[in-house]
Amino acid sequence: MKELNKYIEHTILKQDTTSADIKRVCQEALEYHFAAVCIPPYFCRLAGKLLQGSEVEVCTVIGFPMGYSHTVAKVEEIKRAIIDSADHVDIVVNVSAVKDGDWRYVENDIEATVRTAQLKDTVAKLIFETSRLTAKEIQQLCKISVDAGADYIKTSTGFDGQRADLNSVKLMRRFGEGKVKIKASGGIRTKEDALVMIEAGADRLGTSSGVKIVSS
Repeated sequence: MKELNKYIEHTILKQDTTSADIKRVCQEALEYHFAAVCIPPYFCRLAGKLLQGSEVEVCTVIGFPMGYSHTVAKVEEIKRAIIDSADHVDIVVNVSAVKDGDWRYVENDIEATVRTAQLKDTVAKLIFETSRLTAKEIQQLCKISVDAGADYIKTSTGFDGQRADLNSVKLMRRFGEGKVKIKASGGIRTKEDALVMIEAGADRLGTSSGVKIVSS
């Protein structure tokens, strides 16, 4: 296993996030050599400047946290984020469309957003919000994500009060068939939490507790 810090995307997505918070998170990411910071789109340009020339990548969120904005809005968000220095985009899947059984819409939404990101060599991650999904729905989303060529599938936004679920990570690993990477996010607060998720198959961890995890 590679060093734990290289799994971590140091995250701050609170509604009241400030530029001072972003400066702190970026400085911590540089100090601890985290893989990335995950921040609101509004702050991508600032983070890009702060991390310029480093190995720490800039990740932001799209359609966050609900995922039910129109596809065209998500596409424009992605374009803007890339202009503002995003290296990764974490795109919330339209769970409302999933629950409505509108799989054609879900497929088109995922294909359009993934394609928009990858045309600019930007990593595309799809956030499932697994706490809201059945195993069958997770399986179908994994298939669509793989077919669309997504780089990662991600457990959750962390905004619905649910922790990253070990069983969901295992399901995503199983249904992804090794063709897509996994990001676990939500309630990962300790080194033990992190190691359990990695053991289950997570390739990246989204957490606001990165410093605590690597310092313990």
